[in-house]
Parts: sequence; structure tokens; C-alpha cells
Amino acid sequence: MSYQKFKPESLMMSYGHHAAQSQGAVKVPVYQTSTFSFQSAEEGKSYFELAYGLREPNGNEAPGMIYSRLNNPDLDILEQRLCLWDKAEEAAVFSSGMAAISTIMFEFLEPGDVLLYSSPLYGGSIHFITSVLVKMGIEVAEFRAGEQPEDILCRLKAEGRAERVAMVYIETPANPTNALIDIEAMNLLAEELSVPERHVRVVVDNTYMGPLWQHPLALGADLVLYSATKFLGGHSDLIAGAVLGNKELIQRVKTMRTFLGNMATPWTSWLLMRSLETLKLRMEQQCHNAQRIARFLASHPMVEQVNYLGLLTEADGEQYDIYQRQCIAPGSMISVYLRGGEKEAFAFLNGLKLLKMAVSLGSTESLAQHPATMTHAGLPNGMMEEAGVTENLVRLSIGVENTDDLLSDLEQALDKVVVASEEAVAL
Repeated sequence: MSYQKFKPESLMMSYGHHAAQSQGAVKVPVYQTSTFSFQSAEEGKSYFELAYGLREPNGNEAPGMIYSRLNNPDLDILEQRLCLWDKAEEAAVFSSGMAAISTIMFEFLEPGDVLLYSSPLYGGSIHFITSVLVKMGIEVAEFRAGEQPEDILCRLKAEGRAERVAMVYIETPANPTNALIDIEAMNLLAEELSVPERHVRVVVDNTYMGPLWQHPLALGADLVLYSATKFLGGHSDLIAGAVLGNKELIQRVKTMRTFLGNMATPWTSWLLMRSLETLKLRMEQQCHNAQRIARFLASHPMVEQVNYLGLLTEADGEQYDIYQRQCIAPGSMISVYLRGGEKEAFAFLNGLKLLKMAVSLGSTESLAQHPATMTHAGLPNGMMEEAGVTENLVRLSIGVENTDDLLSDLEQALDKVVVASEEAVAL
């Protein structure tokens, strides 16, 4: 049986690592070094030619190790392993998710270009797009889940901006509402917006689903990115980001990364390789827990609405159809709209014992947060409400704890909402 025929969860243990070249070490060592020596001047010249794209590789020739800002064995092996989940040609790993996002936008957008993005997005992404990119002469235009591509196209044409769109940037499911964006429909829109001299690229932030439950590249996206801090890292002990795509695009991304100096360190790369070994186990348990929890929350009298992909039915129309075509499983992110407002939401959050109040997601521990006053606090009020980021919204990231324990904790915290609601009525 060919080594390449094994499933990604099996290859995560050893792919890209040759024990015989590392004193027989079963696991990849941490190559904690800034620079690498050459066997000859000719070898150094050859390595730099490949690193700077001065010539094409000969056959299976690969870039050699030069300097850890360019490449490092831990970073190189990690990137090889990440490619397996998304069946990507190449990957680039960064010091954070925002480093990944900003680098691809710096590389593929120029002054005068228009960036078309889905809303809502992660708060940091929104801030970067609307407050940083615009200072560089890049125009931005948003659209929302449910808007049809033809309507978006008509609006762009009416504004005289259709011919200048250079990138369609989407996050699906959306953070924090779980709204789905049709990746294939966005690909068709990008084709409509493209001209012979300029291809409009589709970039998908796949952080919410991780590389298990959704594969944007297989659906036609040009690039897929992750906050690797989340499910890929999965233990709340590292910060990293990743971008995957074809060789040509990722080489451009890596070149920009070299000069920005925002690559992941050897230690972070090693930690991510460790985490990838249990990625499937963790994400399956998280998804199992989330499905039970979502059903419980949806039946609770103090809950107004639950946005969870596993609760979608045919009655949800297009959202259900997108989910069926685009996702493999519903994941572990739950958006809960409580009855009441900020007071009730805070009573619920303050009442939690087992779930931690924190703003990350995708880790082994379950987390809860209030988007309107935390991750998305920087959004203008009008934009916040239109995007569904309301005072009564709580975002849950479900971990791997015992499901019954999580349910008990949520139930007793919801009792606090009942008390807060009664107090509000009494006033």
C-alpha cells in the first residue's frame, strides 16, 4: 500500500519526517536555530536562487534551509502536513491568524482595487479591512448572507466598482452568527467580475469549520485560511495562522511573508504538529457534544433562538441547502440568542462554572463570550445590529468535556437568566 494512500489522521504522526535523518527520533525535533550552514558556496547560491525565485527547481529539487525567516525544518514539515487535510498543493504558516489575513491582502490587493467581503466577519478582520486597508487606497464593499450574486453584481455595477474588484473574501460560517455563505456561488460571481488581465480571487476563512468539516479549495476557492490558534492548535497555548492554495499563489504569499517576517517560529510549528495528531479526535468529540447541547438550548424557555448548523432543516431554505452541499458536519460553534438583553446575557455568562468566559474558540475547553461587547465591540452599532450581533447574543465554543457536565453547567447558568429576567420585570 502506498504511503500516500493513508488518511490524513494517520499521516499526521510522521508525514514529512525522516527519523534516520534526525538520530532516529520518532518525533520531529525542535530546530531552534536562526541560520543554517551550507556544504559549499555553490550550494548556498543554489538555495538562494530557489528561495528568491530566480530559477525553477530541477525535477524534485526543493529549497534548502537558509535562515528561519525563510524556512525551517519544523515549519516545512508542518506545512506539508497541513496540505493533507485540504488536499492543497502548498501551505504557508504565520505567527497569527491576522498575520495570515493581512499578508494575503497586502500581496493580492493594490491601491484602487475593491475588496468585496461577507458580513459579519471576525472583529479583527473587520477592523483591518475597514480601518487599515482603506488608508492604503483600497476600497471595500460588503454583502450579507442571503444576498444573491446577481444582486451583488448589480450593486457593484451601479456604483461603478465592478471592474475594480480584485478579491472576494468570505468567512463561512460567519463569526459569530453561523450564517453560511455559498462558496460555489461566490466563485461564479468572481468569474463574472474577472477580466482577462485580472482574475478575481476567492479567499475563504475556514476557521469555524476547521479542515475536517469543510473544504473550500475543493469547492473552487483560490485560497483557504485559518486562525491556527483555534482548532488546529486546539489547546489555547499558541498563536498561529495558515494559508493554503496552489503552488503559484502560496509562493507569492511566502515571498511576502519573508519580507514581513511574520512566519511561525520553530517552537510554534512543533506545537502545531503535536496538535494535528489529535485534530480529528478532538473535532469529532467537540461536534458530538455540540449537537446535544444545541438541541438542549433550543428547547429551553429562556432561549429565543439557536444558530447551529446541526439544527438547520428544509424549512431554513437556502441556508439548509448550502449546509448540505458545503459542509460535512455541523461543527462545534453555537450562537445563542437569550430572551432579554445585555443584562440577561451577562447573568448567563457570570453563572457559568465549567465553561470558561474567554474569546477564543476551537480548544479542548468549552468557552463562552459576548460578541457585542467583546470580539465585535469595535463594529459601529448599525453594522452590528444588521449583522445579527445583538445584546442578547452569546457565542459558545464547545470543547471535549463530558457532555452531561456541560449540560448541567449550562442549565444552572440559564437559571440565572430566569432570575435576571424576573428582576427586570419587577423594575
